[in-house]
Amino acid sequence: RVLSLELNKDRDVERIHGSGINTLDIEPVEGRYMLSGGSDGVIVLYDLENLSRKPSYTCKALFSVGRSHPDVHKFSVETVQWYPHDTGMFTSSSFDKTLKIWDTNTLQPADIFHFEGTVYSHHMSPIATKHCLIAVGTKSPKVQLCDLKSGSSSHILQGHRQEVLAVAWSPRHEYVLATGSADGRVKLWDVRRASGCLSTLDQYNGEKSKASSEAANTAHNGRVNGLCYTNDGLHLLTVGTDDRMRLWNSSTGENTLVNYGKVCNESRKGLKFTISCGCNPEFAFVPYGSTIAVYTVFTGEMITMLRGHYSTVNCCVFQPHFQ
Repeated sequence: RVLSLELNKDRDVERIHGSGINTLDIEPVEGRYMLSGGSDGVIVLYDLENLSRKPSYTCKALFSVGRSHPDVHKFSVETVQWYPHDTGMFTSSSFDKTLKIWDTNTLQPADIFHFEGTVYSHHMSPIATKHCLIAVGTKSPKVQLCDLKSGSSSHILQGHRQEVLAVAWSPRHEYVLATGSADGRVKLWDVRRASGCLSTLDQYNGEKSKASSEAANTAHNGRVNGLCYTNDGLHLLTVGTDDRMRLWNSSTGENTLVNYGKVCNESRKGLKFTISCGCNPEFAFVPYGSTIAVYTVFTGEMITMLRGHYSTVNCCVFQPHFQ
């Protein structure tokens, strides 16, 4: 199915956003409801299910947090995410320096976290049962951890030197977090440890640092603005403004040296890409100008370019139930 993906001729999504869409998320419980966040601060919730049973239909927007809503984000929404365990709650973060926790039924914020700077990215663990931490990447080099239970953001992870553009929890180990920064580094953290940092990924696998005076490991020769774990959590895919994509063994931290060729990446902020789920082999879907490039994760081969948009693609999500 992935190899023969093409634009769906009989399924559409109702157009609500009046400006660019930065982020999408499909809830993992039923795979039925999708959130989107726009550059004007608007958030929309869609029902992807075809209840009419007609062959061609439009996915309806159930409701939205529009410009007139008292709690709407003032600036661009960069990330939306469903609460991983049920659809009663979702989260959004924005360039207005806030992270909001929403009650889906009332569309009211249950909690709002405020930060010193722009929020680029946030993520809740898809598997955590022992903690309710939301990792947040902001203009500050410190990674913030917000606790949903206590409503405070006391915990910070220190080690990056510049702003944190991407954060992702491991889908395998509930205390392990990956972060990507404008300093070119990708760090893996165990949030239970006082020092926090487990490792800093090195694109040269330690080969170059022996001779080089620059001992600090870098994952990319540019800003790291995208991270995505494979579904088993064994590998981590990263993208950077050096026009490279790299695949890492997440337990050893080793660069697997898979060559994806030039992966054009002009994004000044986070790049939202995704990996298939339940395919063999797995595929990566990466926004590439006005197209989406599809790569095989483990061989680096570009399979196809999905064309259909007229302008820059900012994000994509994979619906596992239908590949």
